[in-house]
Amino acid sequence: MIVSVAGRIYPAVTFEIEPERVADFARAIGADPAAGVPPTFAAVYSLGVTAPQLFGDPDAAIDFAKLLHAEQEFEWTRHPQPGETLTSQGRIASDVSRRGMRFVSFETETKAATGEDICRSRALFVIRT
Repeated sequence: MIVSVAGRIYPAVTFEIEPERVADFARAIGADPAAGVPPTFAAVYSLGVTAPQLFGDPDAAIDFAKLLHAEQEFEWTRHPQPGETLTSQGRIASDVSRRGMRFVSFETETKAATGEDICRSRALFVIRT
């Protein structure tokens, strides 16, 4: 039996927006590298740096073989700039089991070095139990 870990907050993770990495990402998605940080790069600096904490948490017991990344959304206060250092922190907003499925809602808050809000992320992971 898996115990709900709703409310768990993970340690903040710092991430530098490296200009070369942003340019490579932009080219990979067909965006102009000179246009700055693409909005979808939030998958790297927000979810990408925090989700491994959730997936590696033995108490959360996320079984990758049974996982479906069902939803993902981002909300920006502003987009980061290349060279900027950000801090992202994830938390389990909810963890509910119903009818052989577990629904884990994971939220991330990303801030600039000044403490200014950058982005909020919400992901829904569905795990067969």
